Amino acid sequence: MTRKLFPLLLGAVAIGAAPAQAQPRERPSGEAELARALEGRVAGEPVSCLNLRSIRSSRTIRGTALLYEVGSVIYVNRPRSGADQLDGWSAQVNRTSTNSLCRVDTLELVDPTTGMFRGVVFLDEFVPYRRVPTGD
Repeated sequence: MTRKLFPLLLGAVAIGAAPAQAQPRERPSGEAELARALEGRVAGEPVSCLNLRSIRSSRTIRGTALLYEVGSVIYVNRPRSGADQLDGWSAQVNRTSTNSLCRVDTLELVDPTTGMFRGVVFLDEFVPYRRVPTGD
């Protein structure tokens, strides 16, 4: 039994040591990450709600905002409160009785592994960002 575990322990030690050898990369700030996501786009008039069925994907910008892709438009929601809870790892749970996600809604953040509550985000208006037309 001990002989079988020894190679596994060596592998675990090697794996655990590998990150220490890697060069630490500085993670961009939430604002820098948001600016990169919206590069080449211009803001439009904010809207109060998004139709849930129209949302193709969503993305969390750590500590800053939530992005919702609807067609070629990216809607940015900078929460009124709770943005500091956005970490990109938590699952978002919204309880709405309509087919829309609106500025008055809240999102509960839960740990996707344990289901433990991690915080609440209070949504605000959704600002659409569209690509800038090129003069081709």
